[in-house]
Amino acid sequence: MKAIVIYDSQYGNTEKIARVIADSLGGQGEVACYRVGQVSASELAGVDLLVVGSPTQKFKPTIGLTNFIHSLPKNGLAGVKVAAFDTRFTQKNIDETPVLPFFVKIFGYAGEVIAKALEKKGGRPVVPAEGFYVLGTEGPLADGEEERAAAWAKKLFA
Repeated sequence: MKAIVIYDSQYGNTEKIARVIADSLGGQGEVACYRVGQVSASELAGVDLLVVGSPTQKFKPTIGLTNFIHSLPKNGLAGVKVAAFDTRFTQKNIDETPVLPFFVKIFGYAGEVIAKALEKKGGRPVVPAEGFYVLGTEGPLADGEEERAAAWAKKLFA
């Protein structure tokens, strides 16, 4: 089995989650972990599982990650199992800004956007998109999120 984890990260929190996921998948076969911009679409040839993550910025993934997914050929992920994740504020952080809960309800998070984009490219989602919590814009990750990421990664082969 060949798996690739691709992520973007602004403050290092999403990178930590991506690396935990990659490490957790390591016992399943060949696993690579790349920051977006360090991997090309051609490197996805022969991949069995593609996991993609981004911080949620303005309710969607980063521009770099969005551009990477859009650069994939139509049906370029046909037959590939895919999973998406994001890092996001805790509900407490969201509730501290009066209009933010309203916008989150309407626009959601980066993980869902990534999952839809991967499916549009032919990928087969194996689990719903997952969000991992950060305490504020720059983090750190909330307690237990790395362990939760490891547990989520194990579901990708259940």
